[in-house]
Amino acid sequence: MSEKSIKNKVVSGLFWKFAEAMCADLVSFIVSVILARLLLPADYGEVSLVNVFIVVANVFVVNGLGTALIQKKDADDLDFSSVFYANLALSLVLFAIVWAIAPLVASFYEMPHLAIVLRVLAIKIPVASVTSIQNAYVSRKMVFRKFFFATIIGTVLSAGVGIYMAYKGFGVWALVAQSLCNNVIDTLVLFITIKWYPRLKFSWTRLKGLINYGWKILVSSLIKTGYSQLTNLIIGKLYTSEDLAFYTKGQKYPELIVTDVNSSISSVLFPAIAKYQDDPSMVKAMTRKSMTTSLFIISPLLVGLAALADPIISWMLTDKWIECVPFLRICCIYYVMQPVQTANLQAIRAVGRSDVILKLDIIKRGVGLVILLLLMRHGVIALAFAPVGMTLVATVVNMYANTRIIGYSYGEQLYDVIRNLSPSLLMGAIIYALSVFLQRTMLGDLPIILVCTVLGVGLFLLFSYLMKLDTLSFVFNTAKERLGALKGSKGQ
Repeated sequence: MSEKSIKNKVVSGLFWKFAEAMCADLVSFIVSVILARLLLPADYGEVSLVNVFIVVANVFVVNGLGTALIQKKDADDLDFSSVFYANLALSLVLFAIVWAIAPLVASFYEMPHLAIVLRVLAIKIPVASVTSIQNAYVSRKMVFRKFFFATIIGTVLSAGVGIYMAYKGFGVWALVAQSLCNNVIDTLVLFITIKWYPRLKFSWTRLKGLINYGWKILVSSLIKTGYSQLTNLIIGKLYTSEDLAFYTKGQKYPELIVTDVNSSISSVLFPAIAKYQDDPSMVKAMTRKSMTTSLFIISPLLVGLAALADPIISWMLTDKWIECVPFLRICCIYYVMQPVQTANLQAIRAVGRSDVILKLDIIKRGVGLVILLLLMRHGVIALAFAPVGMTLVATVVNMYANTRIIGYSYGEQLYDVIRNLSPSLLMGAIIYALSVFLQRTMLGDLPIILVCTVLGVGLFLLFSYLMKLDTLSFVFNTAKERLGALKGSKGQ
């Protein structure tokens, strides 16, 4: 594949991943507002309690082998089919384990009815095992348009199910049904659109080769996920399900921004970087572009969300959710540095150094665990700050690895981070001060949000222009180029 062809696929992939993320965000945003108004914080808290175990189980079938399929230069049908059957078998074992421990989990939280909730949600595990292979196939082929249709159809249909059940008073089961429907529909649509099906063949030799790379990614992901879910488990056990609901709701919106935007860029660039894994200078250039672009797009959204958290939550979810505001702001601080971490980790994965990924995660999560244990008895707010301390350590450690692997020095990375973060911080300080002033004038929440949002967008673009950010022109030129290509294709 030529360099020009790869560039075109990257640009096309970015467009479709962003389109998928933005459309899914819009639907998810509307649905979350409706459900938050129909349901109680305790309903969300109960799902969050049991979801800890589903998320950890899914790591085994989603991470590791799927990443290995993308990274392997010559992966073929035999590789994909072998991983498919191995993943499916593992997922059924995990499903059986979760089913068996469900009563113990319910007893741990002292909520007997959680057993059936966990058992039903466990259906997501075998579904995720299938989807992970489909995702690997789409990523290798860089046909991200397929994701767009699967995500939109799944999000819209599952939203209808969730809203209907919440309106009819099903409570926690509305959230369970929405989540399950979304996963199942996504998988079915991908089966129809990507036209890949497992063949009746299996190779243990091929699987062993993929496991040699993938097991380190798996363990690394397990450490990372286990650490992140440990906070939820501690809050749910030491405090209340309502506290957990406020924490997870405060985390949801920053996470939505980062997951959709950051993963859109990284999922497209990872297979592209992997194609140049033997050229460190090209890997460095693409990693730098990934980090600066993600940070440029994500930071104004997170900073703006933190600055306007009070009027946004009050207007959007009503005052019954106002206690999630401190958690939302803390999570914005945590997530704003995710593009730096993700870009560095993607580069390390792409060049095949999964051993480095594992070593880094042991160091980062080890430090994070110490911070978590020190803060766990000092209240929920203090506990929410634990990931912030961990992410500072993680950023420094991830940067260090790539100073050696691809020559992306600390000085270069700090320069890129500060330049692309500064316009957002300046904008955030101004609109926060303005929002506080406007709230004292008794102006309504929605007018405050609209006025500050319009001003914030203008200030961010102005500051970016005055600082002569290359990322500004890159984003606009990429969008212009893609829109022009779409118009051209329609005219033919």
